[in-house]
Amino acid sequence: MRSSNPVFSRRGFSRDNGYAGFNTAPQAGGAAVGTQGNPYAQGNPYAQQGGNPYAQNPYAQNPYAQQDLQHGAPPQAPSTTDRMTMDDVVTRSAMTLGTVAVGAVLAWALLPVSATSYGLAIGAALVAMVLALVQSFKRNASPALILSYAAFEGVFLGVLSEMFNARWNGAPFQAVLGTMAVSGATLLIYKAGWIRVTARYARIGMAIAIAFVLVMAVNLLLVAFGVAEDGGLRSFGPLGAIVGIIAIVLGAFFLTLDFKQIEDGIAYGAPRKEAWLAAFGLTMTLVWIYVEMLRLVAIFSGDD
Repeated sequence: MRSSNPVFSRRGFSRDNGYAGFNTAPQAGGAAVGTQGNPYAQGNPYAQQGGNPYAQNPYAQNPYAQQDLQHGAPPQAPSTTDRMTMDDVVTRSAMTLGTVAVGAVLAWALLPVSATSYGLAIGAALVAMVLALVQSFKRNASPALILSYAAFEGVFLGVLSEMFNARWNGAPFQAVLGTMAVSGATLLIYKAGWIRVTARYARIGMAIAIAFVLVMAVNLLLVAFGVAEDGGLRSFGPLGAIVGIIAIVLGAFFLTLDFKQIEDGIAYGAPRKEAWLAAFGLTMTLVWIYVEMLRLVAIFSGDD
């Protein structure tokens, strides 16, 4: 089940095109059954204990296989030139994250710390959010839309990083290192098999994440109306540090969903264009972790 919120939009390669179908039994009937939900895999990849379902009869279950049923010709081997690979994911992710980095560097260099730059940053963040929502509602990946999102997100991060650096010197660099550390540790734990992305895992994690965002939205309203002071739960004190750590843990949870999406997409022969969606999900997650890490570094650095 996909969420309209881009933060929670994680597209799994199960037959219902989401995580609601974990642990369901594979569909019978080959490619003629259930191809409307997920064209990449018939059945649920997470329910398969024996690996790729294409291993036994790849042509009966692969909707992209070329077959001449009318003349009884044997199925031809499916083309692999349009299948998503790890190189595709790495390349698209590098392009998307590189666009974020370029936007951030240009914003930092060209926009001095001022009220005007803050306004531009907020505007860029809103545009990025709208673009992310549009892409989340689209069934197919749009590279132009994803790269545009990355560019506007980069402008926002550049101004935000410059603002934090002006008060807490070196905070952006430490936040980048922290983001890399969290991402690397999460990948190692995932590859080691210490975390298994199952239906139960996804449901519990998503429930916690949605509850967290709702609480933060209420906190924002309370701060805006003057009910909560000094940022409320998002203050730069001990309570804000605890909330920041929770947010980073949630970011690591989103990374595991991204890794599972990529793993299943490659294993189940997703089209190459799906690599853009994988890059899009990774970029949103890494931006989430970086922003929270930036706040956490500032909290532990204290006031100058």
